[in-house]
Amino acid sequence: MLDATTALNRFGLGARGADPVPADPRGWLLDQLQRFDPAPAPIRALPETSTLITMLRDARDNRQDRKQEAKANGTDPKAKGDGMPAPFRELREAYLTAVAARVDVAVSSETPFIERLVHFWANHFAVSVDKVATVGMAGDLEFKAIRPHVLGKFGTMLSAVERHPAMLLYLDQAQSVGPDSMLGQIAARRGRERGLNENLAREILELHTLGVRTGYSQADVTEFARALTGWTLGGLAKQPILQGPGPQFWFAAPIHQPGTRQVLGKPYRQNGEDQAQAILDDLARHPMTARHIATKLARHFAADDPPPALIARIEQAFLSSDGDLPTLYRVLIDAPECQVPAAKFRSPWDWSLAALRATGIGALPGRPAAGMLTELGQAVWKPGSPAGYDDTGPSWAGPDALLRRVELAQRLAQRSVAIDARALGDRLFPGALSTATRQAVERAEDGRQALALLLASPEMMRR
Repeated sequence: MLDATTALNRFGLGARGADPVPADPRGWLLDQLQRFDPAPAPIRALPETSTLITMLRDARDNRQDRKQEAKANGTDPKAKGDGMPAPFRELREAYLTAVAARVDVAVSSETPFIERLVHFWANHFAVSVDKVATVGMAGDLEFKAIRPHVLGKFGTMLSAVERHPAMLLYLDQAQSVGPDSMLGQIAARRGRERGLNENLAREILELHTLGVRTGYSQADVTEFARALTGWTLGGLAKQPILQGPGPQFWFAAPIHQPGTRQVLGKPYRQNGEDQAQAILDDLARHPMTARHIATKLARHFAADDPPPALIARIEQAFLSSDGDLPTLYRVLIDAPECQVPAAKFRSPWDWSLAALRATGIGALPGRPAAGMLTELGQAVWKPGSPAGYDDTGPSWAGPDALLRRVELAQRLAQRSVAIDARALGDRLFPGALSTATRQAVERAEDGRQALALLLASPEMMRR
């Protein structure tokens, strides 16, 4: 039977100090499937996608203007001494504001299980602000392409993510041109060939759907990349033929590679945007996609070495429900493999949210929120690759990483109002607080030290 500590910490994001312990842990989780708000106030207050694209265009144009000015004057454009130009500051501020909104929503959420799932899918469909083009829009992908579909079908989420400007820019799809397209032929005649880019096609196959080494070939990648040509966004291109209907996703027929494509042995004769969409639809239902998604969910909710029996049950639920995500979530809730106490080491993001929810500190402004996660080694929307952050304990359990958590626990305890750490421990880990942790808290010199010890305890480090 699912216990409250597992429901609060393995499935949720940690208990809020003032909330009652769920009397029916399973019902508490299932009820969240009905109550989740995909667009809470902090997210609704953020800039629209079109505004972010316009900000990016202004930043790009500013950079080009500075380069041209420097070239004309014979100076170094990086040595003007006037700091970061305003358009780039706006993108940076948009990122910091989005981080603060993400933390705010997670800390205050009454549906923490669904928030955890949003974070899981955002890491599955990872983009990184290491790339300037995605600095302002990484959060928007999570808010606009993942949150609205976290309780829908996998295929619907997949289609929304692959069309989002952040993904198109991060994986260079916006500049992919079919060699035999109208624009491709014009460029070739002028001696300025525009190339096909395979990044998005490769990562969809390798990371987003089928998984690594699952039988697709380089020819499949190339053919899928040809089908994806034309998937781009308006508002950035300087050529009138590619400017589109404005700052948003659109299908640009002049750069689409014509002809039938063959992917995984199946021909796709659809025209235009529908060709790549038909491939996505088939990938979303593929048995290897079901296995890949099942493995990642089992790893996240059960153990670093995911149990094969649980993978098989999730996989079957995926296939029989046509990728209905709540069906998979219900399998996880009822899985005995997910109810092993403290089987997962918390990532920095998990631990930070648990600490903030426990102490009731509330929302953090943009720079403190972003700085806290950077300090702990898991900067928001900044993984080292499109594969996202690793989801196993050894990646986060090094001595230096633990020391940073202890130091942050002390700082959070200093900021907190008077909290009875002994009573708080029983609310955070009902029936599961160890004797050693309880004694350490009771023997603390004062309330703040007691709280710091609780936040740095073994129970807080695992879920």
